[in-house]
Amino acid sequence: MPHGFINDMLDVKLLILYVTDKLLYPVSTQTLYELCLQDDKLSYFDVMQAVPQMVETGHLAETDEGFVITDKGRETAEITKDSLAYPVMQRAARAIERFNREIRRESFTRTEVLEQPNGEALAVMHLDDELGSLITIEYTCPSPRQAAFLTKSFPGKADKLYQLITEMLTSKEESEEISP
Repeated sequence: MPHGFINDMLDVKLLILYVTDKLLYPVSTQTLYELCLQDDKLSYFDVMQAVPQMVETGHLAETDEGFVITDKGRETAEITKDSLAYPVMQRAARAIERFNREIRRESFTRTEVLEQPNGEALAVMHLDDELGSLITIEYTCPSPRQAAFLTKSFPGKADKLYQLITEMLTSKEESEEISP
């Protein structure tokens, strides 16, 4: 028998409320399940059963982008937050933090592949922040396939790439070598 803190459907719903209350972005039921999977007793079917019930009761709403918590859900989450087992809550909070950080990072990157008439391709990669563009890189590749590979890799490495370029451009020893 699995050990855990989730004992019934009410516990499942409390966990879903806790998770959706802390999310910054709408999520699919699959992502919601993955974020809630912080207890050995929780099953995929529990989440799949609870979500439609919570939409029906007005605690969650389904949008084109996924599920979000409603005002009624937030009120209930606030009232019941102490009912959730502390270890489950802590694990869920870490998972939510990682998810929000990843989605936020992805929202600041844009990429595109522009095929050229000569068969080459241009990988265009943008890194933005809240105020606008930080850096745009245009990389000429021998094929659209290579350009697609670069643009796929960019979102996960954009921050490090930006930091590396900034460090290289502001490095004292580099700037001394350039000075006349």
